[in-house]
Amino acid sequence: MNTTIPDKLYFKIGEVAKLAEVPTHVLRYWETEFAGIKPKRANSKQRLYRKSDVELILRIKVLLHEQGYTIAGARKFIDGGQELERTVESSKLLPPEKVVSKLTAIKHELQDLQSLLKKQQ
Repeated sequence: MNTTIPDKLYFKIGEVAKLAEVPTHVLRYWETEFAGIKPKRANSKQRLYRKSDVELILRIKVLLHEQGYTIAGARKFIDGGQELERTVESSKLLPPEKVVSKLTAIKHELQDLQSLLKKQQ
């Protein structure tokens, strides 16, 4: 996700929601789950996000929506200080045909186990 963040000091929740392409209630929920998101409050009690908050929100979105992390997993990832670029190394990925053959082998093994269990009943 390559989102360009405007050069501003503060962003309102609606602006951040548009940048991250998530509803505002999701941002409010993420505030409760991720300690790094700490928007300031204006006198009118409106949330004002800094650029660092927006960057963190965009990282969280990538982790949750694109890389399949759970909230707890994303929290650990961020607390560990890891960078997104290091999360998936292409050398560790199997080619699709190997994935299919491994899954087929697992399926056959599970079917064998299922038939063994049926025989024992």
